Amino acid sequence: MEDLVSAQSAWGHRSVLVTGHTGFKGGWLALWLHRLGAAVHGFALHPPSNPSLFEVARLDSILATDTRADLSDFARLKAAFANARPEVVFHLAAQPLVRESYRDPLGTFASNVTGTANVLEAARTSDSARAIVVISTDKVYENREWVYPYREVDPLGGHDPYSASKAAAEIVAASYRSSFFDGDGGHPARIATARAGNVIGGADWATDRLVPDCLRAFASGEPVRLRNPNAVRPWQHVFEPLSGYLQLAERLLGQDGDRFAAAWNFGPDARDDGTVKEVAELTARLWGNGARVDRTPNPDDPHEAGLLRLDTTRARAELRWSPRWSLREALEHTVFWHRAWQRGADMCAVSLDEIQAYETASPS
Repeated sequence: MEDLVSAQSAWGHRSVLVTGHTGFKGGWLALWLHRLGAAVHGFALHPPSNPSLFEVARLDSILATDTRADLSDFARLKAAFANARPEVVFHLAAQPLVRESYRDPLGTFASNVTGTANVLEAARTSDSARAIVVISTDKVYENREWVYPYREVDPLGGHDPYSASKAAAEIVAASYRSSFFDGDGGHPARIATARAGNVIGGADWATDRLVPDCLRAFASGEPVRLRNPNAVRPWQHVFEPLSGYLQLAERLLGQDGDRFAAAWNFGPDARDDGTVKEVAELTARLWGNGARVDRTPNPDDPHEAGLLRLDTTRARAELRWSPRWSLREALEHTVFWHRAWQRGADMCAVSLDEIQAYETASPS
């Protein structure tokens, strides 16, 4: 963080609700908020993978409350708000995978669009909420396969159901902002959306994601098969966007918070945009032990964008946010975390040490 002391004073004893706290990003955010002194409340389904960060780092021990329910259960969601009385809400719960969205498009739209509307409606009934950050994705942009990075003002779109559902959730958030959270006689909370690139890091065991697929294959002595080896993505360690979410929420809570109630991109330096093949091969070298990459594409794989970059000029200029770890450093920390887990280390302690290492790193 830009100033750890001020960050701790900003979050100390503050009630925060995190939806999706049993997932990869949500779990890391919950742990970081706990480290900063916040009272963290969670609302989510059970962990989406086994193992999971939630289980191996014993995140149940850091939570003030832990509600297990679906976003479609509005009564449970509203009760969670009433119980937690959160001042800040981070909405991360979602169906997060492109390939899964092809298998279950209706479930994806229900979770990502209606689920977002339910969270914002529950926040509207809460008299405690003051800042709401809806976690979005780089895939909300109408992808034109061009070399230019996408800015927050570029048109939204979505070829696959996942991308379309997240773009629709952006429109839902904008509608709630202008209709009910406009600061002019409406609810006093401010709503922002955060669009991040492809995140990597320790404790990601999701299926159909590059680095977890690599680590699973390497650990079993098998080569990893790449779906789209030449696809370019804005790769970044999970701590990069999480630090942006925290800084954004702090700005929303400020006296001039209205000007931050908008969409924000969080992505890596341009030099860290890389192809799937480059990331897989670097991960293999860092893992060692003869790790191998199968570069043969499968023509039966569903459509995914080939070229995707983010312009983070606005976040750098107005939030004074910037990445801290290069792509190589991000992968080094990812491999280190998984090696520590393999040898049976205390993963709560390891994870807190990793957060501290990021906090003390120099911005790029």
